[in-house]
Amino acid sequence: MSSFWDGVKDVLGVVAPVLGTAVGGPLGGVAARTITRHLLGEENETDDASIAVEAIRRASPEDLLKLKQAEQDFTTRMKELDIEVERLHAGDRDSARQREIKTGDRMPAVIALAALFGFFGILAAMIFVEIPASAEQPLAVMLGALGTLVTSIGAYYFGSSKGSSDKNAMIARLSGADRASSPRPAGRDSSQGA
Repeated sequence: MSSFWDGVKDVLGVVAPVLGTAVGGPLGGVAARTITRHLLGEENETDDASIAVEAIRRASPEDLLKLKQAEQDFTTRMKELDIEVERLHAGDRDSARQREIKTGDRMPAVIALAALFGFFGILAAMIFVEIPASAEQPLAVMLGALGTLVTSIGAYYFGSSKGSSDKNAMIARLSGADRASSPRPAGRDSSQGA
């Protein structure tokens, strides 16, 4: 955390540790906005860290309860964003599958087979063939990269797992709830079901 937050990091560490962690990273602006909204009201909401620090310094015991609520809202919002990101990834995979079906394009299958043969070929070579020491590390890196690609290929063609199926079902339920209500209630539903 930057020295700017040093005056309040002890308070954040005890009352709102998730916000305390967030303020020092790339989500610092979002954390400051959450803090100021809860401590100063929506009309004074800002991502200006100096205002958030001053609000925490002047916080009463009642304000510390508001800060705890701010942390809960921040955590809920981060979960909602994660669901949105997963929904985008699922849509991207589905559109790629639909494109492959509509065009009859065999290139994804060719690339998948090349990756599979490459992965298992390198794996077999590393197990059964004497490899010079200077080639071991580059082959290990290549095997790791191909292993990641093979995992993605499996997710593309077969779905990633039962857990992923459950998550997709939850996303579908939330999508229906999103059309009927605001995103915030959908976030509450997802945290209650978890």
